[in-house]
Amino acid sequence: MDIETELRKGHTKAQCDRIVKYIGDREDRFGELMKLFFSGEYGITQRAAWPMSYCVRNHPVLVKPWLKKMMDLLESENAHPAAKRNIVRLFQYVEIPKRYQGRLMNTCFGFIEDPGEAIAVKAFSLTVLGNLSSAYPEILPEIKTIIEARWEQETPAFLSRAKKILKKK
Repeated sequence: MDIETELRKGHTKAQCDRIVKYIGDREDRFGELMKLFFSGEYGITQRAAWPMSYCVRNHPVLVKPWLKKMMDLLESENAHPAAKRNIVRLFQYVEIPKRYQGRLMNTCFGFIEDPGEAIAVKAFSLTVLGNLSSAYPEILPEIKTIIEARWEQETPAFLSRAKKILKKK
């Protein structure tokens, strides 16, 4: 399978599933997908983002060599919304190395505080921060303060995840 050709064919769940199945746990095939994801071509980045997040959910170890590049893109002003959404989504499923935890927390805090940020990015960011709060319980008060300040303006997706975090002590 030529992943780029497949990505250009369409952007459907069936297409995503075919690519994810083809990649499986193969690092070389995942590497091909990641090169396309980071190519900068708008449509390809968008279409590669979806199977990328599913591949990582199924095989978290695949993302290890790409974490720095993902963090750099996540912090970039020019990040495509689909790229941000799917990078934050996959960070819900992986063990984040200590060297990236601070950067990721800062980025996720920025996302949940930004009224203009996409709903999914905010919801996934809450989950990532909730996960990181197990190692860094001192961030819980800040998360709770932001949740309370944003409560009236946020969507059901945000509120659903926020309720889970508010239950943590």
